[in-house]
Amino acid sequence: MAEKLLIRALKGGKNTRIVTLNGKKITKMPSSLERLPGLRTLDLQNNLISKVCPEINTLTQLTKLNLGNNLLEEVPEEIKYLTSLRKLHLFGNRIYRFAPGVCDGLQNLILLNLNNNQLTRIPEEISRLKSLTYLSLNHNQLDSIPKELCFLNNLSELQLSYNKLVCIPEEIKFLKKLQKLLLVRNNIEALPEGLCDLMNLRTLDIAGNIIRIFPPGFQVLKLRELYCEENPLFLKQPVTAIKQEDVWSLQEITSRFIMNQLAANNPFLMQAITWHPQVRDIISQGRKCAICGNFFLAIWLECVEFVPPSKKWKISRNLHLVPLRILICSYKCFNQRGPNLFGIAQV
Repeated sequence: MAEKLLIRALKGGKNTRIVTLNGKKITKMPSSLERLPGLRTLDLQNNLISKVCPEINTLTQLTKLNLGNNLLEEVPEEIKYLTSLRKLHLFGNRIYRFAPGVCDGLQNLILLNLNNNQLTRIPEEISRLKSLTYLSLNHNQLDSIPKELCFLNNLSELQLSYNKLVCIPEEIKFLKKLQKLLLVRNNIEALPEGLCDLMNLRTLDIAGNIIRIFPPGFQVLKLRELYCEENPLFLKQPVTAIKQEDVWSLQEITSRFIMNQLAANNPFLMQAITWHPQVRDIISQGRKCAICGNFFLAIWLECVEFVPPSKKWKISRNLHLVPLRILICSYKCFNQRGPNLFGIAQV
């Protein structure tokens, strides 16, 4: 059947615009495709292709190439000759690297789909894809992304879900046209402050990470959808502070000093504390602030600022655990008072 479809396409010669050979168990890309210089769309997904034939470099008018669900192990170098290419689908392969120079000729590429592959890194050369507006890298093995990716000035959608990312570079602030950012199921501990500069961002999905706080200025984002379930911040049950002490007790001041010095391995206090069991009993009740990292005995409110979410936001369902408010870290020093303290928090 595949041969008949190909023969029919070849009969059209220069006038053939579309070739679709999905799920035909093809193991090798037909070299006869070079006889179709006018081809615009080539769809070869769901086959057994492990390499791209060199003859593909003649398809300079090709605008869409779909090689999804095949056996490719790299983003093939031959693709760089497809100078008119706008959409490239390589999802569901075994790709673990980009061939050298592959980004050089793809100046018109607007969509790149590399979902469900085995990429552990993205090359810095990705910044050469100047026209790229949609980049999807879900379900790979990425533990970082290069700052050069943040220089794709036309990028409007970036999907990085189900990877091993631990952080997002501060340079993300340069993606001024970004409207949609998906970071589901990574190992991200904190969002960069640069994220707050993305005034065109409308959808943010950070579900399933280990984020405890949002960066200062997060509330100015004009988000319409925010998904953040299964992050530690929203799993904590809030408690009510009956009264916030304006003046700490001597015990509170001393305990905080001792606990923080012990955490810093102060040799004098580490030795002295062994002779004072009463002091050990008191500081054993201490807790560590999840925001600033300092120790305390009484309820700690200095580091938390409550900011009401924008009415335009579509908030993820688990936000009801934080009553009507989103916690934003104000990054105040432990001996300063942050503004807008409503007296409801657990840090």
